[in-house]
Amino acid sequence: MADPVAAMCEQLIKAVNVMMDAESNQRYRLEALKFCEEFKEKCPFCVPCGLQLSDKSQAAVVRHFGLQILEHVIKFQWNSMPQQDKVHLKNCTMELLKNGTYPILEEESHIKDALSRIVVEMIKREWPQHWPDMLKEMETLTSFGDTQTELVMLILLRLAEDVITFQTLPMQRRRDIQQTLTQNMDGIFTFLLTILQQHVDEYRRLKRLPGHELKAKAHCRVGIATLNTLAGYIDWVALIHITNENCHLLEILCLLLSEPELQLEAAECLLIAISRKGKLEDRKPLMLLFDDVAMHYILSAAHKFLHSSSTLTTWGNVFRHEVLSKDPVIVQMAIKYLKATTTNLVKTGFPSKNDSPACEYARVDFDSDEDFNAFFNSFRAQQGEVIRPACKIAPLEAFQVAGEWLQYQINTPLDTGNCMSKSGEGFCSVLSPSVVQWDAMTFFTESVMGQLFKILDKEKLPVDQGMELLQAVVNYETRDPLILSCVLSNLSTLFPFILHQPQFLPKVFYKLFPSITFEIVEESKAPRTRAVKNVRRHACSSITKMCRDYPDFMMPCFDMLYMQVKKLFANELLLTQMEKSALMEALVLLSNQFKDYSKQKAFLEEHMASVTARWLSGEMRSVLWDPASFLAFVGTDQVINEPGSEDQMGINRSRISFCVYTILGVVKRARWPTDLEEAKAGGFVVGYTSAGLPIYRNPCTEPLLALLPNLLALIRTHNSLYLPENQARLSETFKRAYDVMDVEKNLILAIPQPVLDVYDSPVYKSSLERMQGFFCTLYDNCYHVLGNAGPALQQDFYTIEGLAEKLLGSALIHLEHVPDHRLRPLLHILCKMPSSGQWCSELYHLLCPLLGLLFSHLLQRLNLRWQIINQRTSVCGPDEDECSGESQVTQEMLEERLVRLVTREVLDLLTVSCIARKLPEAAGNREDADGDEERMATDSSQLNVSQTADELTELGKCFLQHEDMYMTLLAISFNSLSWRDTTNCQRAATLVCWALLRQVVGGNLLPEAVTWLYASVLSALQMHGQHDGCNAALTQLALLIYDALRPRYVELRAIMNQIPNIHPEHLEQFDQKTVDPMLQKVGEKKRKDQFKKLIAGTVGKPLGQQFKKEVHIRNLPSLFKKAKPSKDIVSDSTKAGLVELFSPEHDDH
Repeated sequence: MADPVAAMCEQLIKAVNVMMDAESNQRYRLEALKFCEEFKEKCPFCVPCGLQLSDKSQAAVVRHFGLQILEHVIKFQWNSMPQQDKVHLKNCTMELLKNGTYPILEEESHIKDALSRIVVEMIKREWPQHWPDMLKEMETLTSFGDTQTELVMLILLRLAEDVITFQTLPMQRRRDIQQTLTQNMDGIFTFLLTILQQHVDEYRRLKRLPGHELKAKAHCRVGIATLNTLAGYIDWVALIHITNENCHLLEILCLLLSEPELQLEAAECLLIAISRKGKLEDRKPLMLLFDDVAMHYILSAAHKFLHSSSTLTTWGNVFRHEVLSKDPVIVQMAIKYLKATTTNLVKTGFPSKNDSPACEYARVDFDSDEDFNAFFNSFRAQQGEVIRPACKIAPLEAFQVAGEWLQYQINTPLDTGNCMSKSGEGFCSVLSPSVVQWDAMTFFTESVMGQLFKILDKEKLPVDQGMELLQAVVNYETRDPLILSCVLSNLSTLFPFILHQPQFLPKVFYKLFPSITFEIVEESKAPRTRAVKNVRRHACSSITKMCRDYPDFMMPCFDMLYMQVKKLFANELLLTQMEKSALMEALVLLSNQFKDYSKQKAFLEEHMASVTARWLSGEMRSVLWDPASFLAFVGTDQVINEPGSEDQMGINRSRISFCVYTILGVVKRARWPTDLEEAKAGGFVVGYTSAGLPIYRNPCTEPLLALLPNLLALIRTHNSLYLPENQARLSETFKRAYDVMDVEKNLILAIPQPVLDVYDSPVYKSSLERMQGFFCTLYDNCYHVLGNAGPALQQDFYTIEGLAEKLLGSALIHLEHVPDHRLRPLLHILCKMPSSGQWCSELYHLLCPLLGLLFSHLLQRLNLRWQIINQRTSVCGPDEDECSGESQVTQEMLEERLVRLVTREVLDLLTVSCIARKLPEAAGNREDADGDEERMATDSSQLNVSQTADELTELGKCFLQHEDMYMTLLAISFNSLSWRDTTNCQRAATLVCWALLRQVVGGNLLPEAVTWLYASVLSALQMHGQHDGCNAALTQLALLIYDALRPRYVELRAIMNQIPNIHPEHLEQFDQKTVDPMLQKVGEKKRKDQFKKLIAGTVGKPLGQQFKKEVHIRNLPSLFKKAKPSKDIVSDSTKAGLVELFSPEHDDH
């Protein structure tokens, strides 16, 4: 046999080398892979070939493949192997452990891992029944050297992972092994601690001796492996093993925190130990970790890693702890942390640079500066979460650190570094030394000051020092836009100090107003850089924020602010629409402080006069009411060759945008006084409801109601733009004017924005990009106006004659042509509608017909969209991507992602509309919600039979009165269970489906409807049942439906009969108990388990498991078989008394 084995090994070595060679042709690589897989499945020489290939004389990749062959044999051929072959393979494996590897520091880690896997696979099949001395053999192996000791640690760790953590064995085998491990745990822990102590002692001794570095490293490696193995056991063993001998294990782990090479693994073990749940008295010995000696070691180690991202969470928890945060030692650590943060917040270490030692490490960890930047932003956000609680502990010290850093930056000359800005000579780029310092300081100051004003009483605030800092910021002059943006941030952060010295307010305004019109080069024709735009927006939003947060304080400056804004608005092209909008909102916010209806109304009419005149003009009316005129007016019918030739159309677009921005700013900000007495005195109250609640009037009502018809016409026109005849009117330049903007596309696809080189580059936009931005912003703003109109105008809005018909004819017209990304603003606005308040009945009367039509459309839309996605997924072959262009693949990804987002937002809308109980955060508004699939909770406790009938909202009860409308809601909910979105499935099953269905289960549902509802849940289990969270929610939903409807609908039994692999006798028993509740004697949990087993055949396999070869591990003779006591007590002459009938051992009978 030797010759064929040698020949086969030679072929296998060639095949492995072809597979692993980066230069191999793809065809040859696939052929080599096929040859190797067929060999493992069919060749009778697997064991001898595997042993020969795994010899240490072979190359590492060949040895690894040889070990893979042996593992494959054990997994798939063990049950059919003769006993002598099993013994032979076991003996050969033990020989490999003893002599088949290189020394510990030379051997490849993947070889050690593969070898340990082989042993564990044999243990899972034979221990303890057929291999009772396994633990002794492992202990003996450790006497052969460091390499063997490390391998034994890997074996014990993987065994614990497979049996306890991953549970990759049948139940009986898992129980046998776990019980045997538990019985031997005293010996195992003693063995592990002995190995750990022995090798740590040797490591400490040898590392101090010159020439023994390699031996010391070998002992250190064993120590690390032993600590990793301990971590795999500490999580689940009885606490007594951790606290044995006065917590000897914890004492060792604390001492190891002082060893740099071992402290991370030791800290992991300690963290697992103190995170254990259990009885208080069992965990009491763990308090040893809080004595002086242990805390000394813990704090010393933590101080060295003060800003490691792995310890940030720990420090945050310590600083937030109610008791620990008051300890003087922790207070001092908080101050040290704050001081150390001033270094760690500075964004240095870019892989493309050499200005920091961290750059070398960054080149290993990150592919680009963008990757590093994304990581650092996340790291900085984590640090902010720790800075804030640290500031609460030591607020004045934190203020001092922030003040000193700010003063230092103000007094330090600008350093542009080697990074030349595209804005011109002498300007900083985003990577300039001064910018990264100012940026870090600004973040720190914002984090500190935000807490300072919250936690300190007015008398304790360091007002004089704060005003000194504010004075320094106001006096600081710079023309660099990146630095100026940081200066404005600090100005906003320190602004609350002005409340104590109001005379300083004009100086702040004189600092802000020049920044509103900031330019690097005055009257330049070139587009502004992003940094310049940020400065201007920053200045405008700062003024708005001040007027919003401190209106009483800002009111004396109203006239000055109004005059300045008028001057800025005089030049139509001086400010962008967004900048104008921010300043208008600031004025409207301050006008609320008039607290005089007539005065505020007069101001708003004057403020809106030019907009009102333009919006109501005959020209604008003809444009807004006719799609063809609108397209011509904004310039989408023109072919643009010269950039300057579209200026006139650009002005037209800006004028429409300005009108809508103005309407939005007024309707969003204009309000009556919150104090009822002030509102009555100012003329804002016009009466009272029957319940005695005041009825307010908004001073903006009259001007806004006059503008509303044209706004509704604009919305109708906008929806009409997607009709084929209007799409045909677009010129070649603007064919894609309605497409998703690139920025929006990147957000939807979670593609990070390139942020490093754009700040100092002029923002050149093509004609198409400007047109896309115009349509996107205009569409969003129109819906925001509608969303704010109800809360702002209240009865004056809801009582508009024919309002429902007007909204149906504008916002909901031609929805079948409106693309998904344009539908989302409407869904967002509806999701934010008020669920309570005095005008809710009017709102519900308005919304009922609107939402009825909308939900009916959404059901058809989403069914069609998901059908397309399912077809696309099912027909996609292996070569599909190769023949599809990259742009087509990206477009399909975008479409699918949009469908997922819209689906979640529709479910959010349905939930907000109908379900009254408190719900988790809406998923549709989270762009990153796809990542929830792997983290979904398995708890379906929210799905509960005992919920009250009041779980429907008032609007939900309105829907309940309209059968067609309510059936549409049920159809959306139950259809959504089978759409390819696990997050949506779990939310629908847990929160919506039963809440809606239980309202009608007592009615006369058609048998076909009941059949469809139940089949929908089982179909969802087929698609999503492999996910624990979905499985739990869907199983519970199916059980609730079966219990509620099976007694009246025998059709459900017919559906159950169709489930694959169902046991008819078990189904019969369960069904009888469901039909006749008197027969039910089992507990609720046991009944759920029975039902789960009945429908297990519906659960589909995930794609990755569908073609996986099954591993079968046979059960061995039971270790712990108990003889059942006789139930016939009377027949036992020794136990015939009445006393014996009630003995504990018979209680269960």
